[in-house]
Amino acid sequence: MPTNILMPALSPTMEKGNLAKWLKKEGDKIKSGDVIAEIETDKATMEYEAVDEGTLAKIVVPEGTQDVAVNAVIAVMVADGEDAKAVSAAAAPAAKAPEKKAEAKPASSFETPAARAPQDEAKKSPHPEEARSAVSKGEGGRVFASPLAKRLAKDAGIDLSRVSGSGPHGRVVARDIEDAKTGKGAMKPAAAGAPAAAAPVAASMSDKQILGLYEEGSYELVPHDGMRRTIAQRLTASTQTVPHFYLTMDCDIGKLLTAREEINSAAPKDKDGKPAYKLSVNDFVIKALALALQRIPEANVSWSEGGMLKHKHSDIGVAVALPGGLITPIIRQAELKSLSVIANEGKDLIARARGKKLKPHEYQGGTSSVSNLGMYGIKDFTAVINPPQSTILAVGAGEERAVVRNGQIVPAHIMSVTLSCDHRSVDGALGAELIGAFKRLIENPVMMVV
Repeated sequence: MPTNILMPALSPTMEKGNLAKWLKKEGDKIKSGDVIAEIETDKATMEYEAVDEGTLAKIVVPEGTQDVAVNAVIAVMVADGEDAKAVSAAAAPAAKAPEKKAEAKPASSFETPAARAPQDEAKKSPHPEEARSAVSKGEGGRVFASPLAKRLAKDAGIDLSRVSGSGPHGRVVARDIEDAKTGKGAMKPAAAGAPAAAAPVAASMSDKQILGLYEEGSYELVPHDGMRRTIAQRLTASTQTVPHFYLTMDCDIGKLLTAREEINSAAPKDKDGKPAYKLSVNDFVIKALALALQRIPEANVSWSEGGMLKHKHSDIGVAVALPGGLITPIIRQAELKSLSVIANEGKDLIARARGKKLKPHEYQGGTSSVSNLGMYGIKDFTAVINPPQSTILAVGAGEERAVVRNGQIVPAHIMSVTLSCDHRSVDGALGAELIGAFKRLIENPVMMVV
């Protein structure tokens, strides 16, 4: 009996992946546990291990194919003794169906499966994606609208129940929203007692409008890859749904720099003269934040609608810049690890992050994060929280500044840090306690080892 090999879901949020490379070819024998392919997600390239044994009869999706939907058939395998050639010929057409379904899926994140129109309406519409879903709103009952129309209406702050649809069966389509924005379209009166929709500060521009601002040939249009799209979606959701507030402190890192130099110079060396570890300022920052979260446990939390998650350990994410995006690998239980272990573990995670070799559990979750732009000379900045975390620490450059001590102006090495907090789970006073605990630790690094 032939067995379909499906595109795996390598993370809870994965919807599509790229089939980077086949490590087996048609006709090869496969054992359970064999690595048969490399799958590329928006964050990492991962090995795909076979679950069953048999012969690879047919490769349906060739290597290099992008945006393959999760659970789409990518290959067909047969058990020992079955005719691989006969099965592959029959299995190939059926196996391609999921790919077509995935391609037909609209890009809009506002569409729900329960709100789809009949296929015959899609064929009648000049914009096929505009005849696929309906939304129920207000006292007027069901308001039928395409996914694109819903997205445009949401961006423009337009109440869909007031828009007169010109599509099949009165469906609201994209051109109706554009007409409503310009005042050309007819608008229905608002329902009695219904609040008026707030006018947007600035309606988002369509791709056509943006391209129209620039002379053709004066730019190169580079399509977004999966990583950039994921980053855009997550950060937009964070800024729209998480009420951020920010707390900034200046930290004197003179003692830290002295301790770092002494520790690094005393590091044991191997036979080639390579030190066992090399601490960075960021390693001290990670350790200090991890310990601060333990000292202020009410801030080591994650918000959920059902209740507050109070974390027992401090799992600290470290923002790593990648070509075209960023990723945040996590140092688990950082409060229990020495500075040298944090340094070496961080170095390994960063190297594998840049090679897109991280496993999902190595960059998902976490209780807080550190984003350090000090190496770029940035004095201070604010960072966007990475849900479901409740805080993120933005770290600026350490620099010599003039400070007043005992009535005298003296030089000091100062580093500005800004804590972004989710006000749903971390109140102002609690956030102040957390950044205050961090300041005490970072200014007195000996406290990190006691």
